[in-house]
Amino acid sequence: MQRFHERHSIVASMSRKANCWDNAVVESFFSTLKHELIEDATFETREQARAAIFEWIEIWYNRRRRHSTLGYVSPEQFELNQAA
Repeated sequence: MQRFHERHSIVASMSRKANCWDNAVVESFFSTLKHELIEDATFETREQARAAIFEWIEIWYNRRRRHSTLGYVSPEQFELNQAA
């Protein structure tokens, strides 16, 4: 895999040695994305997939979906509460 990354100028995201918590937040996000959107979806084109993922993140996940780690408010509401 590292050779593939090098050939395509990709920088891999790696956690610190023996620290499984470094990527926990993003792993949780991608798990949620897969379970709530991707698993039951069929996309005919990449553009359809891109648009569906964009809408899921920007409209549902950030603005409406309540997050337990944020006190059961959406990220948008959490940011508004913090600014107040």
